[in-house]
Amino acid sequence: MKRLLGGFLLLGIVLGPLACGQKGGDLVIGEYGSLTGPTATFGKSTNKGIALAIRHANEAGGVGGTMLRVVTEDDQGKPEEAATAVNKLVSQDQVIAVLGEVASSNSLAGAPICQKAGVPMISPSSTNEKVTEVGDFIFRVCFIDPFQGAVMAKFAFQSLGLTRVGILRDLRSDYSIGLAGVFRQTFESLGGTICADESYQQGDVDFRAPLTAILATRPQAIFAPGYYTDVGLIARQARDLGITVPLLGGDGWDSPKLTEIGGKAIDGCFFSNHYSSDDQNPVVQEFIANYRSAYDEVPDAIAALGYDAARLLVHVLTVMHTEDPDAFAVLVGGGAGREKRQAAQRKLRDLIASTRDFPGVTGSITLDERRNALKPAVVLKIENQKYTFVERIAP
Repeated sequence: MKRLLGGFLLLGIVLGPLACGQKGGDLVIGEYGSLTGPTATFGKSTNKGIALAIRHANEAGGVGGTMLRVVTEDDQGKPEEAATAVNKLVSQDQVIAVLGEVASSNSLAGAPICQKAGVPMISPSSTNEKVTEVGDFIFRVCFIDPFQGAVMAKFAFQSLGLTRVGILRDLRSDYSIGLAGVFRQTFESLGGTICADESYQQGDVDFRAPLTAILATRPQAIFAPGYYTDVGLIARQARDLGITVPLLGGDGWDSPKLTEIGGKAIDGCFFSNHYSSDDQNPVVQEFIANYRSAYDEVPDAIAALGYDAARLLVHVLTVMHTEDPDAFAVLVGGGAGREKRQAAQRKLRDLIASTRDFPGVTGSITLDERRNALKPAVVLKIENQKYTFVERIAP
């Protein structure tokens, strides 16, 4: 069964049981993400989380007896491919809603297309604040960069007692730029000093020049809010240069590839994240047990956010089925005409926007007036190439 499910994932199409056999149509949901490319673990983890949530929903009878089907597009981690993928999902596949992306730059490429088409989009993990500013059809179930950047600045200054930190940011990533900016602003407001602010561009493989410049300023830590592939290399080259201070980062570090690439060089470093597998909350532990059963691995936070995004959408569709069965039928049946379909998707949008206290694996989800989730963050430490819970910081 595990091998069969994996095969569906590689094909990019996830089917619930009986999905193809449902008379009267399915609820067709779009997903776009990086199943290949330099951030492939993000896309694969999200895909697994979404697939698990949809499978559970279909096994429980779908939504009012209607099965759910997900059409997944691989954007290779590239904004231009993300735009192409979302265009296909919206125009050709006629999806009722879109789940994705993880990387903020890719969500910023896809969101305007969903907004223009009036198709609700829920990003599981894009934390750059500009993503939901695209329009009122765009949502996310994760916290945003200003909060995450502030969390790590406070953690560095108050919990670690640091007063001099260098920054190494990725100039090709809206995510990295956003986190670095808020970290700097918050750390300095607390009384700390940013002793260096260097940069690189995603895809670089030699980070010695900016690291050498930072080393010369005698930092007590380096804030490097990049993605796991770059950070793994940065850690190794930093140690080669004699830099022994910890690296600090954000949720873009969360991938098994980080420790695979970074090895022992990444030990003793800290990053903010959305959940910890050490959390004994029954909702968290049940998710981990189900995920292990399906994929024989412990889920990362990206998988948990994909699961939460899909479950939230299923929950809202269930409410819609009860409160407005005529609009629900339009989403299922298709062919109702442009005006009725747009009205039904507006109804779906309104229901998503009204989400309050939804019990997610990554915390209780309440969407604010800007369609962002308000949730606490956790800080994790890497020890012996494993993640250890350090503390939880509330908004």
